[in-house]
Amino acid sequence: MCLQQCPTYRVLGLEADSPRGRIYQILQVDAGRLAIADSFVQHIDQCLGCLGCQTACPSGVSYGHIVERARAEIQTNYPRPFFERKLRDWFYGTLLRNLHSLSLVAKLLRFYQRSGLQTLARKSGALKLLGLADLEALQPKIDSHFSFDDFGKEFPAEGTQRGRVALLTGCIASVSFDDLNQATIRVLNKNGVTVTIPAKQGCCGALHAHAGRLEEARAQARQNIDAMLGETVDAIVTNAAGCGGTLKEYGDLLKDDPAYAEKAKQFVARMRDINEYLAEIGVVPPAKPLNLRVTYQDPCHLAHAQKIRSAPRQLLKAIGAQIVEMPNSDLCCGSAGVYNVVQNELSMKILAAKMDDVCSVDADVIATANVGCMLQLRAGAEQRGLNRRVMHVVELVDEAYKQQ
Repeated sequence: MCLQQCPTYRVLGLEADSPRGRIYQILQVDAGRLAIADSFVQHIDQCLGCLGCQTACPSGVSYGHIVERARAEIQTNYPRPFFERKLRDWFYGTLLRNLHSLSLVAKLLRFYQRSGLQTLARKSGALKLLGLADLEALQPKIDSHFSFDDFGKEFPAEGTQRGRVALLTGCIASVSFDDLNQATIRVLNKNGVTVTIPAKQGCCGALHAHAGRLEEARAQARQNIDAMLGETVDAIVTNAAGCGGTLKEYGDLLKDDPAYAEKAKQFVARMRDINEYLAEIGVVPPAKPLNLRVTYQDPCHLAHAQKIRSAPRQLLKAIGAQIVEMPNSDLCCGSAGVYNVVQNELSMKILAAKMDDVCSVDADVIATANVGCMLQLRAGAEQRGLNRRVMHVVELVDEAYKQQ
């Protein structure tokens, strides 16, 4: 039942690149009958971690946990090539865990994008010559304002206060999706919710966990628990489904930590995706309905990890959008964190199938609820020459309010 829910099996048709095939290989490694060598690592690396198989599995097998633990064994026992290993250590160990370093790199990338160097690199053919054109096209546009600058600030509710939340702005999202974070704050304020942005928050640890770097993920979890539980709030909110999937797993990550196990449970009890939170409190209807045809792509870590499907659609209906359902809306788009970079060729094949589904419906906007999906779908829309905006559900809610 899981095979047709697996994007890599649908593309490659190989049992070794299916959920049950990967579990079989993991069992062989655990029993000492298979080495942690190139073939095993390749099949585990090619898994997106989309968790579509978990939804399909009638036995409730926790595939995501199994693969994360397998990747932790790979991280410990498999010697990747020197350059790749150093790049991974820098990206996961320095860039994502040190917001100052991330801010500096983002400013350099922003200079590249705005100085004319990016245009020159693209038009000269240098990127194609180096084999980097497809990867460079996926890079996020760096914002002028970083969400880091709002750390420690509070944004008061409009009118009667209905709630108070702490917002986790994300690491990469803070430098390339600040507009989304600002829209999230405005929508919450409009609905009577005060927003505080804790100063000592950090990366959620999702990318670390998915890469098998579990100790680094645990360190990020402890940092965010300390930052968020120190706030007097009704909920802790994120607008990135990929982050939310891991934030809600802090209880599992820290279950063996005597100092944080109970705190992790308290954190998870307060954790909400922005769609989930707004659907719970009920949104203020806009003065005028948003007269747009919208097709919605279910982010894997919202639909499969968090089991949230109706809330985003509920919000779209509440603002007057006409929802046009695409086929296979909950099949992965191929983004999967850094997957579209490290497994670019396979990711683009998965994206091509997703764009076939997108193109089969008549819609003005492609909506989703995860920053990685937004980048991937924008790349797909550009490849197909589609004149359709790709937007987060909350950005559409914000746009409806701006019509007033």
